[in-house]
Amino acid sequence: MTIPDARSVPGSIPGSRGAAPAPASPRVPAAPVDPRFLDRWSPRAFSPEPIDDATLATLFEAARWAPSCSNEQPWFFLYGSTPEDLEHFQPLLEPGNREWADRAPVLAVLFTRRAWKRTGKPNRWAQFDAGASWLALALQARALGLYAHAMGGFDEDLAYELLQVPREDYEAMAVIAIGRYGDPSSLPPRQLAKEFPNGRKPPAEVAHRGRLSA
Repeated sequence: MTIPDARSVPGSIPGSRGAAPAPASPRVPAAPVDPRFLDRWSPRAFSPEPIDDATLATLFEAARWAPSCSNEQPWFFLYGSTPEDLEHFQPLLEPGNREWADRAPVLAVLFTRRAWKRTGKPNRWAQFDAGASWLALALQARALGLYAHAMGGFDEDLAYELLQVPREDYEAMAVIAIGRYGDPSSLPPRQLAKEFPNGRKPPAEVAHRGRLSA
């Protein structure tokens, strides 16, 4: 199976109906990196145009192949992609996130299993592994001309209740908006002011050779 690569057409995927171009990225790396790491960012202007099931399957397949400790694969995604589904996902978001994320055609909640399957003991690497699955999904989204924006601002208690997920088994980590780039003018002014790829802290604050001296 050949998966189309639409990175050369920002904000669109094959078969989309004229998705809006995303803002040009001002990001400049401090060392050579694959451009896909700079190209991935978290916009708020989403087009409500639906995402087909085959494309969604590709996104979650990328997440499925993320690495994990002892190949435990603790992540689990629940998602809504129809108006009926989204009625159970949109209320999970904090009001500030609903201002823009209600337009996204897909919302997914990333859960991670709390305990090891084989022992039942707490898995302290589960959150780390779930983060790897999220990045795999986000990079695959960009390869298809889509965007994925993960949010920590949601009602965790309501997520267990509305999505009927047992809290004792799973931890709700994030809600993810997925879709094509939309019209930035649809955003409230305070959200529009944040609609650009952000920067990163200096390399010296990320990695240091040897011991960390006082």
